[in-house]
Amino acid sequence: MTEDENQVELSVVIPLLNEQDNLRPLYEQLRQALDGKHRYEVLFVDDGSTDESFNILTEFHQADPRVRVIRFRRNFGQTPALSAGFAHARGSVVVALDADLQNDPADIPMLVSKLHEGYDVVSGWRKKRHDAALTRLVPSRMANWLISTITGVRLHDYGCTLKAYRREVLAETKLYGEMHRFIPALASWSGAHIAECVVNHRPRTAGVAKYGLGRTWKVVLDLITVKFLGSFSTKPIYIFGGLGGLTALFALLFGLLVISQKIARGVDMSGNPLLILTAVLLITTVQFILMGLLAELLVRTYHESQNRPTYVIREVLEAHDKNERTP
Repeated sequence: MTEDENQVELSVVIPLLNEQDNLRPLYEQLRQALDGKHRYEVLFVDDGSTDESFNILTEFHQADPRVRVIRFRRNFGQTPALSAGFAHARGSVVVALDADLQNDPADIPMLVSKLHEGYDVVSGWRKKRHDAALTRLVPSRMANWLISTITGVRLHDYGCTLKAYRREVLAETKLYGEMHRFIPALASWSGAHIAECVVNHRPRTAGVAKYGLGRTWKVVLDLITVKFLGSFSTKPIYIFGGLGGLTALFALLFGLLVISQKIARGVDMSGNPLLILTAVLLITTVQFILMGLLAELLVRTYHESQNRPTYVIREVLEAHDKNERTP
């Protein structure tokens, strides 16, 4: 069955790496979940697989025109794979899904239905997970708490790939590093409405997990970046100036302490380590302020060179032209 590009309602984006044993059952489950319910397409993004994954995907594409395949030259990572899928998606609604069969395709209609209730992003919550406690569950819960606390967007499961998005939300979001997990927070800061639904999570039965404790520090670094972009991307002088103000305050306190020691007890100022600390803090204050000014110049150059606004418009209501004729 051929789907006209303009009739695609739903795009399912599936990044994958060496999942040859899971692809056939995944494809069948997708058809069972979506046939007759949505006008859809499936975009498989092969992130440099070295097994038979691409050959299997080629079979799907030749048999079903709704299947599209993007193949990377090498392994770039999950975030670039999702970004490529989002960029090529044609549906007004985009759903991301893992290829390891741990996400259940049968949950897709539920997420899409929730999205149509007026939300812009619907995130899956793997309430009952089938993963190793020490290497997956505990780090995940700590990460979810940390991300929710720092971003202010409370979700139970940022790491769940199964999410539904309105296409226009993704158009405003640029992904780098491991930032695909932060899309709900980034979208919320732009005024998007976020919801969360409990989804089915299944144990992996084939293939090898691609993620573990090794990416925890990357998530922390990306979280710092996301917080900076969300809160200070248009006013970096505030964060650097704030840090400079803090170091200046400590410099003042230590300086007064040095003077009071000299007056009250005759302590030699030249040999007092607190005097050296005061000087270092004053130098650090100047450096923070200069860094803030440089960041301001970079940010303004970035926005003005691309004619990129510092705001996001939901809609505009214009007054009718008085000279406009009514039929």
